[in-house]
Amino acid sequence: MLHLSFSRIALTAAALACAPAALAEPLGYAPFGQPVQHQQVLRDSGLMADPQELAPQLRRRVVDYPTREAAGTIVIDTPNTQLYLVLGSGKALRYGIGVGREGFTWAGVKAIERKAEWPDWIPPAEMLERQPYLPRFMAGGPGNPLGARAMYLGGTVYRIHGTNDPATIGKRVSSGCLRMLNEDVTDLYSRVGVGTKVIVLPMTRAAAVDQPAAPQRTRSAAFGHAHKLY
Repeated sequence: MLHLSFSRIALTAAALACAPAALAEPLGYAPFGQPVQHQQVLRDSGLMADPQELAPQLRRRVVDYPTREAAGTIVIDTPNTQLYLVLGSGKALRYGIGVGREGFTWAGVKAIERKAEWPDWIPPAEMLERQPYLPRFMAGGPGNPLGARAMYLGGTVYRIHGTNDPATIGKRVSSGCLRMLNEDVTDLYSRVGVGTKVIVLPMTRAAAVDQPAAPQRTRSAAFGHAHKLY
């Protein structure tokens, strides 16, 4: 367990969106120039990571991806922590992502209903009950846990968003949101628009998709709570 002073907790608390309950979502890597003191806290906590250390399968690249889905569709491969943007002609642009932890994954077909650059963060009431030290509001910016861009999925509180902690890419750590490196989410943001179809595959499905997955809950008891969390 990390042992942080009260002041250090205050600095890192704002990074706990889309995360587990106890010290869930450390801020980590900040590519846009964080204050020296802030970065030192992260280093002392062992939370800094080099994005170049990502496993090859989590790095952005064009790959073979046969599918009947139309070009421009986003497919979330939950079990393999990868996001595919279908390009057509059997190709897709693949990105590494972070997904929901046990009990907080979900599946279904949604659409992007809104996009935001450097989005604000407002923790939901349920998260504040568990972690009352969190800020009630955090303006968008380099230190915001939602990162550089966010794409909001209609009919849910989930979103595809950035992160300042690349160490969580490829892992199952969130409360349902889908996170990407800031540079990757910025790239994806520039390629898709409002209305883009997003297929989220359940943990039991493979990456290739021909038919949309039906909405699914991983744990009925947990989902009612999870769908309200970031």
